[in-house]
Amino acid sequence: MKIAVYGSGGVGGYFGGRVARAGHEVAFIARGAHLQAMRQQGLAVESIKGDFTITSPFVTDDPTEIGPVDAVLVCVKNWQVPEVARAMKPLIGPETCVVSLLNGVEAPDLLGEILGKERVLGGVAKIFSFIERPGLIRHIGHEPTLMLGELDGAPSRRLDALATMLTDAGITIELPDSILLEIWRKFLFITGWGGLGAISRAPIGILREEPGTRAIIDACLHETVAVAAAAGIVFPQDIISRTWEFTQALEPSGTSSLQRDITAGRPSEIDAWNGAVVRLGRRYGVATPTHQLITDALLPLERRARGELVF
Repeated sequence: MKIAVYGSGGVGGYFGGRVARAGHEVAFIARGAHLQAMRQQGLAVESIKGDFTITSPFVTDDPTEIGPVDAVLVCVKNWQVPEVARAMKPLIGPETCVVSLLNGVEAPDLLGEILGKERVLGGVAKIFSFIERPGLIRHIGHEPTLMLGELDGAPSRRLDALATMLTDAGITIELPDSILLEIWRKFLFITGWGGLGAISRAPIGILREEPGTRAIIDACLHETVAVAAAAGIVFPQDIISRTWEFTQALEPSGTSSLQRDITAGRPSEIDAWNGAVVRLGRRYGVATPTHQLITDALLPLERRARGELVF
């Protein structure tokens, strides 16, 4: 298969690198210093699963240089989705599928509005990884896993073909009965502590042990579950306790991508994480005061990162 990885950071760089290492044709779409480093030095991955380097990756910032592919792995930030969806049209052939691997619940619909809902597959990336420096991806935690599925839950040949290719590349693949449920399950997890970590600047090991921050996480979890129920998502009754079990097992030094972006003064996904809980809560008439507070507390930093405020 020929695939394009749109966004070659912690998620796209890692999984795209694994596929390229297995001998498949992979086109990486990157930008800035990361693009230049990949062109000059290749793509290096330091991983708890073993280090490797793709010495001469096909990397560009122009999708027209790639042409139609079998699948596009979308690994950008949520706020980039509308622009990226329009820019990826040269990658789209008659049978191309577009796999959303973003953190959040709104991206599949946004991609479908521009590219056609029938093209979009849902996905969840389970991995702790990030750009250590331009040209280098560092993977520090979690068995790298991709969950994939048709948005309507139906089986399909394209899903099976993609899953087989990724499995052959050494990636753990899960095909759940409902990918939408799994997207919301991860959304519940990341919105529980991602924004709080950005405010406190503390890693997950501290957030889950300090009584005050643990209580805030618990409040976030309950609010998101209530919003999900109003949206028609049926979580298991023990979803909050399961989420806590997963959180307790995480590497204590782990931080969210949202936290790392805000700490570095970069635009973040706060609007698509805690902000989305607030927005959807308003749509369905569900109160979300904890998420509202987190969103409002981070908004000045977000606006500064986007050049809208100076302080």
